[in-house]
Amino acid sequence: MANIISIGTAVPEYKHAQEDILHFMQKAFGLNNDEKRKLAFLYHHSSINTRYSVVPDFGQPEAEWSFIPTDPTTPFPMLDKRMELYAQHSLPLSVAAINDCIDGYIHPPEITHLITVSCTGMSAPGLDLQVVEAMGLAANINRTSVNFMGCYAAIHALKLAKMICDTHEEANVVIVATELCTLHFQQEFTLDNAASSLLFADGSAAILVSSKTTAPHALSLQSFYSQIAFKGKNDMGWEISNKGFLMSLSAYIPQLIQEDISSLVTNALANGNLTTGDITHWCIHPGGKKILEVIQKQMNLCDCQMAYSKEVLSNYGNMSSASVLFVLKSMMEKMPNAPANVFGVAFGPGLTMETFIASSV
Repeated sequence: MANIISIGTAVPEYKHAQEDILHFMQKAFGLNNDEKRKLAFLYHHSSINTRYSVVPDFGQPEAEWSFIPTDPTTPFPMLDKRMELYAQHSLPLSVAAINDCIDGYIHPPEITHLITVSCTGMSAPGLDLQVVEAMGLAANINRTSVNFMGCYAAIHALKLAKMICDTHEEANVVIVATELCTLHFQQEFTLDNAASSLLFADGSAAILVSSKTTAPHALSLQSFYSQIAFKGKNDMGWEISNKGFLMSLSAYIPQLIQEDISSLVTNALANGNLTTGDITHWCIHPGGKKILEVIQKQMNLCDCQMAYSKEVLSNYGNMSSASVLFVLKSMMEKMPNAPANVFGVAFGPGLTMETFIASSV
């Protein structure tokens, strides 16, 4: 049996108010007054109050910028510089999240499997080996990496963890999803870049899935279901360039999700032999305000059922793959001592829609 035992989180030291990021972007993009007003409108309707970043610039006066050049004619950092910052910050964030996750449950040498998740940085040797060395994990530990799958990647990793636990009765699987989205802010003012600038943030989340360790409020992973809407394959994308990773994020994404979410949920629940009425908690990836609104409307969910996702969006923004684990952590911490069925869903390039169902043990 694969049980979710605990979740830990970590964020960078720089916490930026959304209003401060707006002012930074208006300057960095070199906008005229009309463009400034349009960007301000988008920011003020984002339902995001604060975000975290490894980059201090977003909340500092222009004279103190260190990553983004103050001269608009100077090119932004190239990919190698962005990856240097990823290498510098991804490891300590990952270790902090893992320590927060396993504290009181297991010791680092008891981790049998490690799954690292990220779509914002890659190298070889990669984050998985760096974590093993930094935490003194066993040199023969089983490890794998889920790279470049976007916001739904943590659910894919949970699927792998369940497969491991179902076949290894002594397994303690740790998944760590670490995303430094703000490293990839782009210089050109486009709709995609504007959307990315107001939405994405940095953070790390680790989750312990085990077939042997127990916890009072553990959740048992029951089933998974994935569905692809190929009509949206050009509306959400993530490409590597010498200027950093380029995000394509169409304004049609909420509409596409609105069209398909009902059938997705119906199929996922049928796959898990449950109905909508059986679900007590909805763990929805906070991909953005519009996405949460259309899901709430289509699934006829009340505000209290959306509260966890909205709270994470407000306090952290969209941290890509780590976000849904932030939601699940908050949910598990406040879950009453009563039978529960959790339905989780996240979205990513493809357009891929990935779900999981977990039940109280």
